[in-house]
Amino acid sequence: MKKKVLLFAMLLFCCIGQAFAQAQIKFDKVTYNFGTFSESQPVQKCTFTFTNVGDKPLVINQALASCGCTVPSYTKAPIKPGEKGVISVTYNGKGKFPGHFKKAITVRTNGVPEMTRLYIEGEMKEANNK
Repeated sequence: MKKKVLLFAMLLFCCIGQAFAQAQIKFDKVTYNFGTFSESQPVQKCTFTFTNVGDKPLVINQALASCGCTVPSYTKAPIKPGEKGVISVTYNGKGKFPGHFKKAITVRTNGVPEMTRLYIEGEMKEANNK
């Protein structure tokens, strides 16, 4: 009888441990500032680096920008525990009014947290047409 109770307790402990095992995303930074750039060079690019600090593979399910002028791209393959991944973001200010901008990219994963917001910002100056 003691063996059955001990076996059941060990099995329960293992199942509970598995339930808490999960992927966990940690970004190096969540905001990127392009600074000031000219309207004559409206396309700006940056990269957000993250690490899976959990103990299960991390999957980026979705990365959506708040505006059509901002396009995120990311690796579709699962990121193993301890490995790094990147989300590349391209901002295209062509046809936009010069001035300050701030855009959001919403990232959804299978890990913790399930949703993270990344931000890009900068100031596009009017081109001098002399």
